[in-house]
Amino acid sequence: MRAAHVISMTLLLAFAANAQVFKAGKCPTPAVQANFDASKYLGRWFEIQRLPTSFQVGQCSTAFYTPKAPGVIEVLNSERLDDGTVNSIVGSAKVKDPAEPAKLEVSFYEDTPPGPYWVLSTDYTGHSLVYGCTDYGLFHMELSWILSREPTLPKETVAELHGILSSIGVAVDKMLTTVQEEGYCGAMEQ
Repeated sequence: MRAAHVISMTLLLAFAANAQVFKAGKCPTPAVQANFDASKYLGRWFEIQRLPTSFQVGQCSTAFYTPKAPGVIEVLNSERLDDGTVNSIVGSAKVKDPAEPAKLEVSFYEDTPPGPYWVLSTDYTGHSLVYGCTDYGLFHMELSWILSREPTLPKETVAELHGILSSIGVAVDKMLTTVQEEGYCGAMEQ
């Protein structure tokens, strides 16, 4: 048992070193978007803010969602790296339980388990608030994204979405603002 604890703590420290947001205790179970309609969610979304992740290091981040098969959405995530190159990854999102269509699971690699992608709030045409959380025994890891259909989002909307995250214990002061300036992000459009 002690060896398992040491291994768990070592993994936790390794993840924490990669800027993931780890917290003590179990994941919260926030309310998700009522009557979520994936067909209205399709298309391009610009990342406005995110919690730090080890797998996302660029700016100008976008997500593009298209229908792939019945009940499956193709996910294309792209970002501009510091050297000017565009880094992209393709995955798929599926609803885990049809009774809760706003709780999706996203996979990017066949050999890794899917990650939670819960739409907490969206108006489909302006903003989306996404939250994901995974339990690791005594700790949990949180991910969150504020997305917009445009490269900017009104401060009032961001504050409202921060309020939702704060209400479930997310440290919104850890959210990173994503650069979406046209001059800097122009290579993303090519």
